[in-house]
Amino acid sequence: MAKLNDKQAALFTGRNWGVIATIREDGSPQATPVWIDYDGEDVLVNSARGRSKVTNIERDPRATVTVLPAEDQQSGYVMVSGPATIDEEGAREHIDKLAKKYLGEDKYPYLGPGEQRVIIRIRPERIDGFGAGG
Repeated sequence: MAKLNDKQAALFTGRNWGVIATIREDGSPQATPVWIDYDGEDVLVNSARGRSKVTNIERDPRATVTVLPAEDQQSGYVMVSGPATIDEEGAREHIDKLAKKYLGEDKYPYLGPGEQRVIIRIRPERIDGFGAGG
């Protein structure tokens, strides 16, 4: 397992958006802008059952997340690639944490009826970066 340095970790814990790339059933890439987090070991993306990225990971666990600093996107990036797992435990609390980070709201305001939140955990095997993420 690769480990993010402090500078790279700060991009994931700061108020920056990421893009998660997964692999569709036909082998083509699927990329989605997402809220991101880091727990000291794994890169975290919160999602919901039935969404493409979750379905893709359940079939093929390879994933990559790229993040650029919101305040200066020209200053660099960090990209984390590795196997992803789906975790239901704590997913509702995690989306509330992300709502606080990104929206300033205590509770995630867009939860749909019956929506089942999940955490996508990407275990870093490869870390690439430049500038702010180097």
